[in-house]
Amino acid sequence: MNARPGRLGIGIVGAGRVGPILGAALAGAGHAIVGISAISQSSRDRAEAILPFVPILTVPEIVERSELVILAVPDAQLASLVAGLAATNTWQAGQLVLHTSAKFGIGVLAPALAQGAIPLAIHPAMSFTGTSIDLARLADSYFAVTAPTPVLPIGQALVVEMGGEPVVVAEGDRARYAEAVEIATAFSTSIVDQAAALLASIGIDRPGGVIAPLMRSAMENALSRTAPDRLDLSALDDDLDDLEDHDDRDLDDLEDHDDHDLDDPVAPEDPTSQNDRTDRTTTEDE
Repeated sequence: MNARPGRLGIGIVGAGRVGPILGAALAGAGHAIVGISAISQSSRDRAEAILPFVPILTVPEIVERSELVILAVPDAQLASLVAGLAATNTWQAGQLVLHTSAKFGIGVLAPALAQGAIPLAIHPAMSFTGTSIDLARLADSYFAVTAPTPVLPIGQALVVEMGGEPVVVAEGDRARYAEAVEIATAFSTSIVDQAAALLASIGIDRPGGVIAPLMRSAMENALSRTAPDRLDLSALDDDLDDLEDHDDRDLDDLEDHDDHDLDDPVAPEDPTSQNDRTDRTTTEDE
């Protein structure tokens, strides 16, 4: 039993750049993290650094022990993971199931819903590094929330507890929302890469330092036209400071093109082997 009313036992599937950070944010709000799945050594290291003393468990163990399950896995494996766990009757009635994909709404969680679980689709609209820096960046970040109307306040409350601001996105609008996120991240990264490469090609030292003030001012001007009531570029400043300090490294490291592709991929449960309750992970994509 949790000590505080409304506190949840939370399990996290995926120890990429997103899952541990959201877990740490919710732990800071008083929830108990009961376990996290992590396969590669880098994932284990990240889980231990961000969530010390949280046990590393198999996926079925996490689902069985949790009141809220966070699925922070790549888009390509989300549907098969949910269906596989349903095939082994692992989902529990009344259990909250939350995925962090920008692309999908709650439809992808239908197999869990059929077994009585409560579906939530919550995507943080920010770029993750997988380090404690992200915890500060969560504050004032927007989260897309899609959920059945009766439980929508639960999703919104979880976002607020993580320090973010919830934005309701309808199920039918998730694809367009994901496209907007992809355009914003991929386009900005591509522009930085191209501009820095052009400056480097004409012999300018530290091209990142040259374009960083320009990027800040251009982004401020653009965002002021679309969000005049609220403009916080602290996260952008951090990224551009990194750019100034690390001109000699690949600029792709400064931005995540798709944060959720960086989480642990998890293979679906084998419905023909319910006694084998191990975590079936096929590949790593850190």
